[in-house]
Amino acid sequence: MSFTSQPRTLPLPPGKDDHIEFDDALGGFGMRVRRGAKGISRRWIYQYDIGPTTRRITIGDPAHMSEAAARKAAAKLQAEVRLGCDPAAKKVQARETAATTMAGVLETYLPIKRAKLRPRSYTETERHLLVGFKRLHSRPVRQITTAMVSAQYEAMVSERGATTATNAWRALHAFFDWALRQGSIDRNPAIGVELRKIRARSRVLIADEIRAVWDATADGSDHDKIIRLLLLSGARASEIGQLRFSEILSDRIVLAPGRTKNDRGRSIPLTPTMRTILDGHPHQLGRDYVFGRSADRPFSSWGIGKDALDERLGANFPAWVVHDLRRTVATNLGELGIPPHIISGVLGHAVTGVTAKHYNWATLEEPIRNALIAWDAYVMGIVEGRVPHHRIVRLKP
Repeated sequence: MSFTSQPRTLPLPPGKDDHIEFDDALGGFGMRVRRGAKGISRRWIYQYDIGPTTRRITIGDPAHMSEAAARKAAAKLQAEVRLGCDPAAKKVQARETAATTMAGVLETYLPIKRAKLRPRSYTETERHLLVGFKRLHSRPVRQITTAMVSAQYEAMVSERGATTATNAWRALHAFFDWALRQGSIDRNPAIGVELRKIRARSRVLIADEIRAVWDATADGSDHDKIIRLLLLSGARASEIGQLRFSEILSDRIVLAPGRTKNDRGRSIPLTPTMRTILDGHPHQLGRDYVFGRSADRPFSSWGIGKDALDERLGANFPAWVVHDLRRTVATNLGELGIPPHIISGVLGHAVTGVTAKHYNWATLEEPIRNALIAWDAYVMGIVEGRVPHHRIVRLKP
């Protein structure tokens, strides 16, 4: 028989809710018609015997697959069976293999890490594993070798630097350690990767470079505004990139403990220029994140934004990273005569020492505010050309 006359409307025989109409020419090939809660469904199938067991495999929907295509697929399955293969078992094995790929195992691992880590730490871990090692996702975790991990690590060193690559490797090492404890792998393939030596960065932008960065961030994109706010505040990139409108008060930014590295929360005084930048940023109804494309996700286009900014700065601009702005603020505040403990307060560093950690809880809000206002004025002096590139003017005591 042939289904060409009415494959999409083949009816159920009277009194039946499940029926298979087999083809006369190709053994095992047929159409299954079933009555379900949503009506009658039709599927091309191939049925075959493996020893004493009868198996059935679905080929496709006649609404989207012609009889000729279904017949061709059934003929291929028939050939596999004649060679001793079991297509249904092969299909189950493929599903099981997919579940044990790195991507499949990460679906179990990441929710566990989300529950244990602080939001900022989890975001970094997720980015390293989902983006940094994306090329390994399709491979079964048992088949990932040290050579594969090493190749991805070296590629990341070239593309993003040794620090980022090593941090990503640490996240991957922890993932494989967990998979080892679950019995998903027999050894951790991240062990044995030769890590690059990370040099402590000492890059501080000079006045000419500060002015160049300021001029290159005049377009008003989210990334441009974030860079200017980082330059003026000395804050961490995540503190500004993940900024929420609900964290902005009239004269300060207030970050909850979960939003800071030391988990103690902090206040960042707003200087006049910072206030101008934020006031000029529109607040869309129903959106809390200040920066970013999605209403429910913070800014994440760091790489794209930095590449575009570097292109505007030109090939002759010395290499730099966003975190260098933080060092630039701290160094220049020191040159301006700001005491070290006030600079630490500006940066939001955790207090150290028994007395400081357990007894001295002074917020130093006014000295920090005065320091940032002085820095704001100094940056504007650089931008407007009133401060020579080689000069640092100390504040009067």
